[in-house]
Amino acid sequence: MSAPDFARGVNGLLPTIAQDASSKQVLMFAWMSWEAYQETVQTGFATYYSRSRKRLWRKGEESGHRQRIVEIRMDCDADCILLLVEQHGAACHKGYASCFFRKESDGSFVVDHERLVDPDEVYKKTQP
Repeated sequence: MSAPDFARGVNGLLPTIAQDASSKQVLMFAWMSWEAYQETVQTGFATYYSRSRKRLWRKGEESGHRQRIVEIRMDCDADCILLLVEQHGAACHKGYASCFFRKESDGSFVVDHERLVDPDEVYKKTQP
């Protein structure tokens, strides 16, 4: 297989993981359509498909916190994409370096990362 198999995805979307190319920290999970994949390959910057907006989402289009692609990998079934990226700014819309800033502890999840930026100052609209 020479390309991800979007026909195996959910409504034509494949799960995509962004990982810091240097530290190997998992930064975020998102969905990618064929069009988003093509744009990512062509531009060298991460583009995803936003299910809530129902359109392509160019990472950092509001915040400026872009992801430069270092390497693109796919799993053995060609139905999951891994982006190794150079992250500029916070990956998480809540202002953290990673979207995985909560850790399970004694039956509940606690924040165990420092917030890098105030999302209200970075984004034009209030984040969910």
